[in-house]
Amino acid sequence: MTEILLIRHGETAWNAIKRLQGHLDISLNAQGTQQAKALAWSLQNEKLDAIISSDLQRAVQTAGEIARLQGISTRIDAGLRERCYGGFEGQLYSEIPHVFPEAYAAWKSHDPDAEFPPGENKGETTRQFHQRIVAHIEHYAKQFEGKKIALVAHGGVLECAYRAAKGLPLSAPREVTIYNASINRFEYKDHALQLIQWGDIAHLDTDAMDEINQNDKAS
Repeated sequence: MTEILLIRHGETAWNAIKRLQGHLDISLNAQGTQQAKALAWSLQNEKLDAIISSDLQRAVQTAGEIARLQGISTRIDAGLRERCYGGFEGQLYSEIPHVFPEAYAAWKSHDPDAEFPPGENKGETTRQFHQRIVAHIEHYAKQFEGKKIALVAHGGVLECAYRAAKGLPLSAPREVTIYNASINRFEYKDHALQLIQWGDIAHLDTDAMDEINQNDKAS
């Protein structure tokens, strides 16, 4: 059995204004950096055997805060990147239905094989993305059998894990909220992913964030 902490990166400026990121490499904003520090602080007494991060800087920066308090280095894996949305990337969510009405309708229909219009990067269908992510999660679960690891990634990655653990079809709409800097606990045993806890953001409450701010001022 492998314990897996699936962690979403802290907030970015694009998260704050609801601009779709995908493979575009956006860094944490000031709030996201504080969230990452609070997240790391909450995990400091849990021994992690490995921290593996998406190669996008918002995930790398979040993972770096955890790694610093754990005293270990971060492994980087582009296979844990967010889904690529093709031409949707860089657009405000509110703009997409007007710029790409047909592709937007196909996306919202939850067709797992719907394709995105071309953009800076080539888009992935839901099926392609899900297969990529589940394969990478299973790879690390088997590599670190009997240990506890953190995978620091993105909202779409967390959703893939949730669907896999719950056995949900790819055509089903999202049924959970995915929070920035959240801790989502899974176990991998008997060749299957099992959900243990979803959406832990207790470390982001006002008192915890205030404590991080005070520690920053003192250091």
